[in-house]
Amino acid sequence: MAALEAISAGAGKNVTQSLMGIAPDLARFVVEFSYGDILSRTVINHRTKELTIVAMLTALGTAQPQLKVHISAALNVGVTPVEITEVIQQMAIYAGFPAALNGIFAAKEIFNNRNTAR
Repeated sequence: MAALEAISAGAGKNVTQSLMGIAPDLARFVVEFSYGDILSRTVINHRTKELTIVAMLTALGTAQPQLKVHISAALNVGVTPVEITEVIQQMAIYAGFPAALNGIFAAKEIFNNRNTAR
């Protein structure tokens, strides 16, 4: 839970709480495996992890809510809007322009919501 809070600044807790009524085990899996086992590892820093996650979720093209959570988390751990935009733009090469465009629009929404200038 400490890693979840440090990275997501409350957004992850909201997701896990929303699962409690329907899939409490899934909420536990998210916290225990994703944050407890993987994201709490120290070999690479949180900035690198979040940039990697933003790139991967952009490339998937099917995880807009999760992409928005991780764009916000990237900002929380010190990634700049310019860096986030650049990573998403790179995905146009490997995942296609539709995925990159969807990623940019997700980033734009988060930047606007957080009053973060590009």
